[in-house]
Amino acid sequence: MTDSNAPRRDIDHVASGLAACLPALHRALDRQVTARFPHPKPPESQIALLRFVAQREGATVREAAEALLMKPNNVSALVSQLTEQGDLERRRDSADKRVAHLHLTATARERLSEVRELETAFIRHALTSLTEGQQGALGSALDALDALTRHLHPGAH
Repeated sequence: MTDSNAPRRDIDHVASGLAACLPALHRALDRQVTARFPHPKPPESQIALLRFVAQREGATVREAAEALLMKPNNVSALVSQLTEQGDLERRRDSADKRVAHLHLTATARERLSEVRELETAFIRHALTSLTEGQQGALGSALDALDALTRHLHPGAH
């Protein structure tokens, strides 16, 4: 006789493990990047907005708010901060002057690239300490993690 609750327990185990592991992984990576980043590191919300604009150059505040699951007024405040810091540009829509399109400055694009390079280097180094089997398992899990992200955050990717 098989235990019909086994698949449910397996899913619960994976869900619980991911819920615990992913934030810890993110915090550890963030701390390492912050320690090595040669510039003041912006808060995570600003980085998230900059990354979104890098992927969707010309997006509006509303589009950014929807994709980042934030309130438009909060994104608007972030845009004001980042514009003041010289990281973002607002360009008025030629057809509707009430709409602004967001664009990264060259400095922001360069710094985002530096952050991504640091993140990749830290993860690459950590991966070398794992067995080939563990490395393969993580590589195989990338598609599943991407699909999980889309289910939890339909605006992602």
